[in-house]
Amino acid sequence: MTTATDTVSVTRDEVRSASKWLFVAGVVMLCIWVLLPIYFLMINALSSPEEVTSFPKRMFPSFDLASVTFFFKFQGVLRALWNSVQVASLTMILAIGLGAPAGYALSRFDFRGKEAFRFLVIMTRAFPLPLLALPLAIMFIRTGLDDTILGLALVHATLALPFAVLITFSLFSGIPVELEEAAWTLGCTRIQAFYKVILPLALPGIAASAVFAFVISWNEVFAAAVLTIQNRTLTAFLLQSLDVSPLPLKFAGGAMLVLPALIFIFAVRKYLFAMWGIANR
Repeated sequence: MTTATDTVSVTRDEVRSASKWLFVAGVVMLCIWVLLPIYFLMINALSSPEEVTSFPKRMFPSFDLASVTFFFKFQGVLRALWNSVQVASLTMILAIGLGAPAGYALSRFDFRGKEAFRFLVIMTRAFPLPLLALPLAIMFIRTGLDDTILGLALVHATLALPFAVLITFSLFSGIPVELEEAAWTLGCTRIQAFYKVILPLALPGIAASAVFAFVISWNEVFAAAVLTIQNRTLTAFLLQSLDVSPLPLKFAGGAMLVLPALIFIFAVRKYLFAMWGIANR
């Protein structure tokens, strides 16, 4: 009997050890899958044009800024970069300004059509953007929003809004309503209770919504390429000149697309980490 128990115990330990190593191997492979392209992208972006086209490739960058300098001096790049900043910032403001109140309303109020509204929010991501490109282009031409920063930001905000609503809804649902009720008993109105009690706790979720909205807008290329001509964003500009661009310009442009999103996420990382702690309470 003891031998059988010991055998079962050893078998369980072996299974746990194998599961642990399998989990570690999966995490390592996932990190390599995500980080390796960024690593080689940065190496080529921070190398001279001669090193970019040479073989074998360097394992470490030479920190030669010739490729980056050539990228910024390329005609139309700075304007496209500024357009991307404007569109992403406006998208972030629209997504948070509309998504956070919607998430709060869904978490705190019961009203007719609530479940249908949640379903419609999710369904906005069910229709592929290429399917809507032609109707959007016609509507924007008729309304004068074609080839404008505002028009493109409205499209990007539509793409980012479902994420903003769902993230803030999840966060507000994790904040006990008793905190608001306690503020009410101490003389606060509903608005005062929201700004003084709920909003500080909701900042992690709002920061996460901002991150998703900014990154979605910054990396989106299809709507930017279809709906703009003169006011192209950086992604649409690079796509337009991809087949005629030299290799250093491509790597430097790719780095410029990746770097702001990484910096933005790094800047709000403490809010993102705090969000999981609040949501799991």
